[in-house]
Amino acid sequence: MIASLPALVSRLRLKQLRLLIALDEQGSLHKAAEQVAITQPGATKALNEIEAAFGARLFERTSQGLAPNDLGRCAIRYARLIHTDLAHLREEMIGILQGQGGRLSVGAVMGAVPLLVRSLERLREAQPELSVEVVEDTSARLLGLIDQGRLDLAVCRTSVSQRPDAYDCLELYQEQLRVVANPAHPLAGAPRLELEQLAAFPWVVYPANMPMRLVLEREFSQAGLEFPRYPVETASTLTTLILLRQNPRLVALMPVEVAEAALKLDTLTTLPLSLHSRSEPYSVVIRHGAQLSAPARLLWKELQDEGAPTSAP
Repeated sequence: MIASLPALVSRLRLKQLRLLIALDEQGSLHKAAEQVAITQPGATKALNEIEAAFGARLFERTSQGLAPNDLGRCAIRYARLIHTDLAHLREEMIGILQGQGGRLSVGAVMGAVPLLVRSLERLREAQPELSVEVVEDTSARLLGLIDQGRLDLAVCRTSVSQRPDAYDCLELYQEQLRVVANPAHPLAGAPRLELEQLAAFPWVVYPANMPMRLVLEREFSQAGLEFPRYPVETASTLTTLILLRQNPRLVALMPVEVAEAALKLDTLTTLPLSLHSRSEPYSVVIRHGAQLSAPARLLWKELQDEGAPTSAP
């Protein structure tokens, strides 16, 4: 049985977590001991203490060295996360002491990336020493990262959550969508299109139950058409762009600002299809009652200037 959280907190030490990372990198207790600057007997004792703390074996002893089992790989992954979080903690504290800089972790759905980038650019002009991590993903995954404390804020939608009241939000604006394709698509250049004309083509679509996917499903349903069979599903902007670039027959639904950026690079063309459905507005989202860091509050203000007027929490 895996030990309780209080037991792990009281028994595990940071140097032991460093040893887990070193064992994964070196595959040898001797080399791992050298990496963390302890003796091999000390490393053996530390590994025994780690496994005793968890109440489970984490490594298999083989003739080639030590190999992590499933539990070991899980422990190593979280050891790396803790090590990274400590590095970020130090970086942010240095920024606070210096009265500038710091660290910011933010997320955005595909359509909000241009808005977020503009806001970050203004913020970094004022604070050039600010270190920023940007995560692009679906709303569901971004909310999960907010729940874990891994994002300061995200530009996404809370309606995908089973507990939307767990978040404080600043609604920005209604996302506009466009149907796009490769400039060599057979219907590129048509003066006007109906959805029925595109129904037979292969599509790149957002994952199921995501707002942009729901818009497309409503469009097909209202037109009395079957939703495209065997689509490629992805939430990645880059993957979508590469797929469209490689296959002139593919069609996709994309936020206007993302599509316009690709149009400027001659990567895409817009297909003249009028959409009857609208996508749900997205918002700046934080955990309910969370106290924002100084850089996060400044970014909130920059995003607020891009959207609807309100006050930061």
